[in-house]
Amino acid sequence: MRGLQTALFCLPALLLAGCAGYHLGPVNADAGAAGSKSVEVVPFNNQTLQPRLGDAVTQALRERLQADGTYRLSTRPAGDIVLTGVITDYNRNAASYLGTDVATAVNFREEITVRVTALDSATGRKLLNNVAVHGYTLVESGTDLPDAERQALPLLAEDLARNTVQLLAEGAW
Repeated sequence: MRGLQTALFCLPALLLAGCAGYHLGPVNADAGAAGSKSVEVVPFNNQTLQPRLGDAVTQALRERLQADGTYRLSTRPAGDIVLTGVITDYNRNAASYLGTDVATAVNFREEITVRVTALDSATGRKLLNNVAVHGYTLVESGTDLPDAERQALPLLAEDLARNTVQLLAEGAW
């Protein structure tokens, strides 16, 4: 009985100690209070041969900024931060093959690389200067690889957007 009382007494202390490293609010001190600064996302330039990447990435970034809440999305006036980017690479590599035919790939890893620049519109200071950000997703080709790629495009753009917004929100600039 005494051991049970000791365990019940120590349990709250252990639970509270697990939260000691938690930080409430933005990690980046320059970000200010959540939602105090706005970000304008300029449509990204697609320099690859893969169609529709620029639109998908721009849309995913806007949605991710709204969901994250560290910054407000600027729609009409210029934002406090202007985010631009160039899609430089799109690669598809085989991830797994058929068990009966080692030359036929069934799953692919799609990767995208974007060079991102974030500019403080008030001071002209570059917060992110041509930083390479990567995103990836896995695609099961099935019988129609182009259709599978088309369906995976939002997932690829979302992963890239998550990495970009995290870099912007938590970056050490």
